[in-house]
Amino acid sequence: MSRASRSSDPRVGRADRRCLLLGITALPLLALASPIGPAAAQSARLLDAPRIAGIVGERYDGYAVAHGEAPPDIAALIDKVNAERRAVYEKRAAANHVPIDVEQQIYAQQIRQFAPAGTWFLGPDGQWTQK
Repeated sequence: MSRASRSSDPRVGRADRRCLLLGITALPLLALASPIGPAAAQSARLLDAPRIAGIVGERYDGYAVAHGEAPPDIAALIDKVNAERRAVYEKRAAANHVPIDVEQQIYAQQIRQFAPAGTWFLGPDGQWTQK
């Protein structure tokens, strides 16, 4: 099939190129805007089932926490996810020249927004609420 037979409108080719350029330009920006890096995001998804089951909750400061008694494997997963989150918070705080607690609050809001229904959240007052 020749190029001319694809479309009789030359604007279609220009529009396709603009969309491609926009997509290529936007990808790095989306990666920067991601609340957590790929490895941390994968680990955080591993918490979805325990969060839905009520075993794992989220704290107000952007860290996961056991909601009641957690089996040793879940406790280890919480520790792993929190270590990854801490590294992200430290990196972002340094890059943005802000205290780490500022980054933690930003990420805590994003975690709350994207957490599955049924997730428990521990507030600064020590009270649990469920999404």
